[in-house]
Amino acid sequence: MPHSAAGHGPALPRATVLLLGTAAAVVTSAGLYAAAWLVGPVFLALTIVIVVHPLHGWLRRSGVPGWLATTLLLLAIYGLLLALSAVLVVSGARLVTVLPAYAAESNHLLAAVAARAAEFGVGAEQVRALAASFDAGRLTALAAGLLLQVAGLAGNLILLFSLLLFLGLESTAAPARLDAIAGTRPEVAAALRRFAHGTRRFLVVTTVIGLITGVVDAVVLSALGVPLAVLWGLLVFITNYIPYIGFWIGFVPPVLLALLAGGPGQALAVAVVFVVVNFVLTSLVQPKFVGNAVGLSVSVTIVALVFWAWLLGALGAVLAVPLTLLVKQLLVDADPRSHWLNALLGSTVPAPAGAVAATGGTFDPVRDEGGAGSSGPTTSGPAGVPAVPAAVSGTQADEDDPVRTETDHGRHE
Repeated sequence: MPHSAAGHGPALPRATVLLLGTAAAVVTSAGLYAAAWLVGPVFLALTIVIVVHPLHGWLRRSGVPGWLATTLLLLAIYGLLLALSAVLVVSGARLVTVLPAYAAESNHLLAAVAARAAEFGVGAEQVRALAASFDAGRLTALAAGLLLQVAGLAGNLILLFSLLLFLGLESTAAPARLDAIAGTRPEVAAALRRFAHGTRRFLVVTTVIGLITGVVDAVVLSALGVPLAVLWGLLVFITNYIPYIGFWIGFVPPVLLALLAGGPGQALAVAVVFVVVNFVLTSLVQPKFVGNAVGLSVSVTIVALVFWAWLLGALGAVLAVPLTLLVKQLLVDADPRSHWLNALLGSTVPAPAGAVAATGGTFDPVRDEGGAGSSGPTTSGPAGVPAVPAAVSGTQADEDDPVRTETDHGRHE
């Protein structure tokens, strides 16, 4: 009978371990689904704190007191969230009032499509059912429902603001907590640092690219005379966080409205602008700066996107990449026995163990290209994540981790 690695008794059969793990995953998913109203805002607040924390460290190094730096950052975040919510509510209200004005155009367009479908042999009953299913009244009701959901954001904002306040205050103790974890579980501490580094790099670049894309699209749509140009630009900015399919979510509504408002010519112009602008910025520029900061394959990212969207709703789709990165870091990269899974989950294929052994090294599937030729010890990122200098002791500073840098600054003070 096989024994466990620790030698404390017989090991469970692999099939039993697989079934127990699957059952635990199902139970955990059910719990997250039931608590989605809490899990989503908590993780959103956590990611916001992770992203803006380097600014807090910069303010501290500039001589700003810690309490004032935290207050300024929280006020800036609150202002941005309130402005974003106000634009969403106003634009949603305008959408509800604008859509009925295009009811006649939409019905004429549907009638033309139905007539064209009848020419290709589609039965009259099917044509009438198709036209009824796309009635403009249903679109208006859908927009009204969307507005109600946006209006309900006020309650979530209260929870989100509270979470941001307490997480922002407690983030100053994050280095000490990580050092305490590293004393007994160094792999877990390194995984959490890699998660913060990869999430920060991904979200900062995605935010900048999404902002530029949204502004350009909004300006072009306004110049073309498409109604609600600001709303569509904001939609492009938000959907830029959704990998691979976010483009289509932000692409279809303005094209359809341009078709109703200005005809096929205007719709074609909008489609061309969207494809060119989004392709250049999100397909050429964004990957160059993000690189392999996430280290997830395309297939894993798409499956994770569908899973988190089902589990947490729209917020889960926006946060799918950071959520998946956190799960991967804690369950795969923090456990040496699970490193082999990086060959299946990662965006790059790790080198074979024999090739590494021939050079006198050890096979580490989470090591990236930053390990070669670097000075000092490093903790390699998972499957292509840029290497982050590891903390050899509690006093060693990591220049790429503003949390640790800020702690060292406070110690010198």
